[in-house]
Amino acid sequence: IHHQHYPTRADAQAAVQEYIESFYNRQRRHSRLGYIPPALFADNFYQQSQAA
Repeated sequence: IHHQHYPTRADAQAAVQEYIESFYNRQRRHSRLGYIPPALFADNFYQQSQAA
């Protein structure tokens, strides 16, 4: 993503969305969430809310 040149705005937007989905939400650990990735936190939250 960094220092990349994209031919169209749509290409840039697709690359940013892919980055957010593949790394930012799935792998990056967040201190506010107990050092787990946001996607895992959301999965745990939904499982707990369905069990209740």
